[in-house]
Amino acid sequence: MTANHIACLLPRALTGLIIKISGIVALSCLALAARAADYPDKPISILVGFPPGTSTDSVARILGERLSKELGQPIIIKNRPGVGGSLAVSELAKTKPDGYTIALSASGPLGINPHLLKNLNYDALSDFAAIGQTSWLPFLLVTNKTKGLDTFPKLVEYARANPGTLTYASTGLGTTSHLLMAMLLERTHLKMVHVPYTGSSQSQGDVIGGNVDMTLDTLVTTLPHVKSGRLNGLAVSTSDHANLDKSIPTLQEQGVPDFNMGAWLGFVAPKGTPPDIVKLLHDKINQALSDPEIAQKLESLGAQVVMSPTPAAFESLIVKNYDTWGKLIKQAGLEQQ
Repeated sequence: MTANHIACLLPRALTGLIIKISGIVALSCLALAARAADYPDKPISILVGFPPGTSTDSVARILGERLSKELGQPIIIKNRPGVGGSLAVSELAKTKPDGYTIALSASGPLGINPHLLKNLNYDALSDFAAIGQTSWLPFLLVTNKTKGLDTFPKLVEYARANPGTLTYASTGLGTTSHLLMAMLLERTHLKMVHVPYTGSSQSQGDVIGGNVDMTLDTLVTTLPHVKSGRLNGLAVSTSDHANLDKSIPTLQEQGVPDFNMGAWLGFVAPKGTPPDIVKLLHDKINQALSDPEIAQKLESLGAQVVMSPTPAAFESLIVKNYDTWGKLIKQAGLEQQ
């Protein structure tokens, strides 16, 4: 039933008002459709929650350059580092939902931080429109040379025979590095001592030096140490072999069931962004990711290309990832700070 039909059933004094409101709504819908049809007609900004030179920033710049050519407008990368990447999506949540400001986010800001940090002024599951995933950042379990634990079965055997004696480094309390290792220990029923650091260089340096037994960190930062012979590469965290080195086995094929974890990267827009703009951006991003040259550039950063078939598929991944990290954080006994 239309507004005009409803108006006929109401007192005459209200009839004109309802018809007027109906007309305003119709005009607003037409204006929105017109704006979407003209999109884009000005520069687009991509918010990145990490500093220049990081993997996320590099992915944004590679894809931004290609999207600029495809969309015929400049793409401006705006770095908003801080709070584990959450500053960028916090700003995005307050942005006009017109497709001219989007963010390349990671699993931290939308999957981990909401469970760890108080006073985040956004809702990870309701304030954003998913556009599409771009990549996974696989993690690699590495050990030093001191105990001869150069394969995952040897590590498991030693840890079961010596519970609570092995140590593992992470890039900080509640980081992906920490939580993935906590998940691995829970799945394998092993006990080890956590040694948190403030970043990869410090944590990996102490593993290489023999002060800590192992770490689980991004493939792109750990693999050079494996190639140089300073660390043993035991297993990757994703279900598929890493493209940078397909010889390294996965945790899943070494007896850890349903282990397919890492840090995802993907684009999101503010909630309320017109669906046809979201779909256009999704399609253009996938088109760029399908280019072998772009894929090679991303994989050289350690980012394995993963495309979402639809924005809805990426939204499902975000929700599933959010729930998984929430469960891990609860199991690890970490409280919001």
